[in-house]
Amino acid sequence: MNATRIETNGTSSHESATQKPVLFFDIDNCLYPKSAKVHDLMAVLIDDYFEKHLNLPSRAEAVRLHAEYYTNYGLAIEGLVRHHEIDPLDYNSKVDDALPLETVLSPNPELRTLLEDIDRSKVKLWLFTNAYVNHARRVVTLLGVEDCFDGLTYCDYASTPILCKPHVDMFSKAMREAGVEKMEDCWFVDDSWGNCVEAQELGWTTAHLVEEGVKAPEKKAAKFQIRQLGQLREVFPQFFKSK
Repeated sequence: MNATRIETNGTSSHESATQKPVLFFDIDNCLYPKSAKVHDLMAVLIDDYFEKHLNLPSRAEAVRLHAEYYTNYGLAIEGLVRHHEIDPLDYNSKVDDALPLETVLSPNPELRTLLEDIDRSKVKLWLFTNAYVNHARRVVTLLGVEDCFDGLTYCDYASTPILCKPHVDMFSKAMREAGVEKMEDCWFVDDSWGNCVEAQELGWTTAHLVEEGVKAPEKKAAKFQIRQLGQLREVFPQFFKSK
């Protein structure tokens, strides 16, 4: 996924449609493990932003409001834009872009081997994230897999309203940008229970990534539930060169 092939709006710069199915990959806590603590680092910066920019009376109130917006809208930033008219790109510069990703992420040969074992003549690989484009590209570059994907659909902080998973329109956007028309041609892996529930209901074939050591949900989010990305070989075997 090099910069010359991805337009700034997230669409591929070549064909607008494909006959091949598309395998959509979430990025955060999916291409790398939760143990990298990226989410924890981001949570601190988000709480900092809430506390300082909203002039909240306490850190506890910042944490509470952050959780409320995340639960209600899927992203804290959507609540900030909706209720406080903050500049989303300023938020991005102080949160996502400020993350010290270089200290916690590094090239992952095992991940690259897995992605290279997918037969690209049979399926298109597409990144599908609620992060802004800067963060998405930083992560896959640090993991050393930026050239393993055909394109990227991201949450555009500069657009109004901000659109993110699990909103149905975000899934429609991903299909449009990846050039796939049929729900049955969409395959998906994500660590978010809510995102997987929505994808499954839409008709996407979905694998919910619940890492080893993470408590499995009482109600399964999707047809498939895996403990590591390597198990995609078992649940989506038709796309792999080796078994």
